[in-house]
Amino acid sequence: MKSLGLCLLMTLGVVFIESVPCDAAQAKARRRAPASGVESRQSAGPLATIGPVIEKAIKDGKCPGAVVLIGAKGKVVYRRAFGRRAIVPRPLPMRMDTIFDLASLTKVVATTTAVMQLVEQGKIRLEQPVTDYWPEFGSNGKGEITVRELMAHYSGLRGDLDLKLPWSGYETALRMIVAETPIAPPGTRFIYSDINYETLGELVRRVSGQPLDVYCRDRIFKPLGMKSTMFRPPTSLRLRIAPTQYQSGHSGKMLWGEVHDPTAYNMGGVAGHAGLFSTADDLGIFARMLLNGGSYDGVHILRPVTVDKMTTPQTPFGKMAVRGLGWDIDSPLASNRGDLFPVGSFGHTGFTGTSIWIDPFSKTYVILLTNAVHPTGEGNVVPLRAQVADIAAAAFARAPTKEELDSRMSSTGYWEIVNSYRAEAAHSDNVQTGIDVLESENFAPLAGRRVALITNHTGRDLEGRRTVDLLNHATGVKLASIFSPEHGLFGVADERVPSIIEPSLGLPVYSLYGETERPTDKMLEGVDALVYDIQDAGVRFYTYVTTLGYSMEAAARKGIPFYVLDRPNPIGGILVEGPVLDPDLKSFVAYFPLPVRHGMTIGELAQMFNQENRLGARLQVIKMHGWRRADWYDQTGLAWVNPSPNLRSLTEATLYPGVGMIEGANLSVGRGTDTPFEVLGAPWIGSKKLADYLNMRRIQGVRFSAYDFTPRENRFRGELCHGVRIDLVDRDALDAPELGVELAGALYKLFPQSFEIDKTLPLVGSRAVLDEIKRDRDPRRIAYYWEQGPLEQFRKMRAKYLLYQ
Repeated sequence: MKSLGLCLLMTLGVVFIESVPCDAAQAKARRRAPASGVESRQSAGPLATIGPVIEKAIKDGKCPGAVVLIGAKGKVVYRRAFGRRAIVPRPLPMRMDTIFDLASLTKVVATTTAVMQLVEQGKIRLEQPVTDYWPEFGSNGKGEITVRELMAHYSGLRGDLDLKLPWSGYETALRMIVAETPIAPPGTRFIYSDINYETLGELVRRVSGQPLDVYCRDRIFKPLGMKSTMFRPPTSLRLRIAPTQYQSGHSGKMLWGEVHDPTAYNMGGVAGHAGLFSTADDLGIFARMLLNGGSYDGVHILRPVTVDKMTTPQTPFGKMAVRGLGWDIDSPLASNRGDLFPVGSFGHTGFTGTSIWIDPFSKTYVILLTNAVHPTGEGNVVPLRAQVADIAAAAFARAPTKEELDSRMSSTGYWEIVNSYRAEAAHSDNVQTGIDVLESENFAPLAGRRVALITNHTGRDLEGRRTVDLLNHATGVKLASIFSPEHGLFGVADERVPSIIEPSLGLPVYSLYGETERPTDKMLEGVDALVYDIQDAGVRFYTYVTTLGYSMEAAARKGIPFYVLDRPNPIGGILVEGPVLDPDLKSFVAYFPLPVRHGMTIGELAQMFNQENRLGARLQVIKMHGWRRADWYDQTGLAWVNPSPNLRSLTEATLYPGVGMIEGANLSVGRGTDTPFEVLGAPWIGSKKLADYLNMRRIQGVRFSAYDFTPRENRFRGELCHGVRIDLVDRDALDAPELGVELAGALYKLFPQSFEIDKTLPLVGSRAVLDEIKRDRDPRRIAYYWEQGPLEQFRKMRAKYLLYQ
């Protein structure tokens, strides 16, 4: 083997440095590189720090090697390879012509470009539902999803297809896509989804008549001269390819020339979301094509207006995650933009360690290709991407003028398209809860029965009359006793609650949050119907759910019929989010293996508990009239009643699944203040440090400001707490359990000696999630993993018990 060295190429007084073998073949390869692939003395100075930054990342184990290609104003100004492209099965040096598994760069380089070519030809329209091109796709509530929503990741589909059970085949994947059910209404939430682009890849095949790989080869890569860009590279190119990871993580075969993404692998190596392989030089050609308005070297791939439309905001107006068509502009995933490239620039990343960022104002592009997942998936180049981008931006970027921004917006009709997302559906505004329906039936199901009522202050009809009083005066019904949950009959207690006599009726009120948490046989003597009417909060650790379960168990044991007067889930009945409870962590704050946000009504939960726990209760749910799953509480026409002393608004109820998830630790979540769950702090927290970090994370739906407060009661009573105020700016965009993981991760990262993270386990409910937080895993990645595991199993189980559309 020939020795390795530094080859110095002197051209027109310009120095070009590349860490490659100094042999004739490599010299020939360099001569085949684009003519502009040189580095000028003027730009070498400010870019000189890239080398040490990359070398440190390699030394720190973030990646085995890297290729960097930077262009500005029509010239390549930096082009260099670092480190190794392979560590196992044997060390191999990184070279400029190394072919990388691009992972999700496939979405923008291949699929987005192909779809937009078909748009130009009038064969696909962005505003049309996907079912116009693939009718079967519309099953299970997907009929209204548009092509634009797929491309901008606002379809409401989850992150990827189920990988828990083995499957293979492209047609199998299509059947699985057809079977998918959205986890959010289309157009409401940014959910980065591989399914979106798997679907778009199939649209290309259906509309063009060619498989995606053939179409892209013939219509994009071959015309541009991207000779090393392809799906399923042949084995003859193996020695140029950077291997990725052992297929089973730390074992199995090394993926080397086969796609790393498991879904794309199962689909045969060609998919709309992953599977493309390419080099830095080929991606440089692609970047220059975009900067030239869709043309390169006389070849026209796209029209200028199409490039502008792809790379300007195409998301619903006001959403924090701003995406183009395929391209990222300003979302939480845009780490490779760094801090200095302006909003209005665009790019994308790939899971294997690849990225591209393009600034149309300074005509600059930054390509960083690594195989960070090699060999065992433990690399991480997220900070490195930002560092390289900042170095390049400092050298070349500039702030765009208002005229430039307005021109790009107007040329693509942005202000018109933001209104093309379907208007929010009209809401019910006249919901009748279970007690209203029961009242309209003259209490017929309870006629002749001696009733015990499980309720509190939230048990009211539309006119505000208590269920206690309605049953007490109902003809043919005998109200014998009352049971109260945590916080008592009047909903004001924040400690253990004693049993009392109801003052106006003289009836016994048995506390289920006092000496006992379950109805006893003595309490149920003479009772021949148990009725439950309590407003829930829609969160796993809200204890009214446990009171429901324990009471059903008691009723089943005694053979007493159990009636649930149903009420809305105040935070909606569509979204299902957060870690599912480990079965061995059941407790009074965790009755059933639910995710943090379950998206079910109390009546639906009752059905699920009865069937899945095999309680055998004689259950009857008195359904609501007029409620729809998409309704938030303020869209029902019902008056807000605080379900507990520290949930005083719908805003607090929306934040509760996230902020409440970590309140077991040594901090205050605002209990004892005027805004519980809207603030978080402790004497040991640095307010600005925490606020700055959380804002840097760009968590969808919320913003943070440094905030000090002194609780009047509860934890840290009378002590000054430093922390943050949490402003809810977009409730539809917020994934509250993911917010909880973000908060836990931030506190553990910034204050590891003070934050007692292990105390959050009972409410987090998942040891695996807690372990991942402690390993400093990115919260978005943690959320992605729980989506692929028990949460999907729960969704399937949940579907059997849903009562409303």
